[in-house]
Amino acid sequence: MTLDRRTCLLAAPALVLTGCAAPDVTHYAAEQPTLLLEDYFNGKLLASGMFTDRSGKVVKRFTVAMNCTWQGNDGVLDEDFTYSDGTLQKRIWRVKKTGVGTYEGRADDVVGVAVGRASGNALHWTYTLALPVDGRTWNMAMDDWMFLMPGGTLLNRTAMSKFGIHLGDVTLAFRKT
Repeated sequence: MTLDRRTCLLAAPALVLTGCAAPDVTHYAAEQPTLLLEDYFNGKLLASGMFTDRSGKVVKRFTVAMNCTWQGNDGVLDEDFTYSDGTLQKRIWRVKKTGVGTYEGRADDVVGVAVGRASGNALHWTYTLALPVDGRTWNMAMDDWMFLMPGGTLLNRTAMSKFGIHLGDVTLAFRKT
């Protein structure tokens, strides 16, 4: 059986869209240990991470010292970044639990509201980050996944894009201190 050109042209967009579909956080509902932001991000944490460009080259390494507190459904995640080039950065997240497994987050360099959904050992955040690059500010789309591992390590991978073009990834490992 051979496919004609018209069939191939009609099928191509469906294949591209299928290839771009992201997993749904509910896929991880049965995975353990269960990730509850209000439990994990409560107290002091340390993280180590790196930014890689779209080719996979490590561009920057960093550490993050965090002091996190929760009162009811409201959390504050106070982050102090130290980059491999010696620069420092502070970000303070204000997170609100809005329902079972749903969260919203705000920070000074986040455009609008970050929206998060948790299920099982996973959390999926999406937001826009205002990122300074060469004296300009770029609004980067952040597709952020966190997974709580047995033993308490939290792994985080964030895909960064602009205009739908993948520009790089942030990879982090968190641990409670």
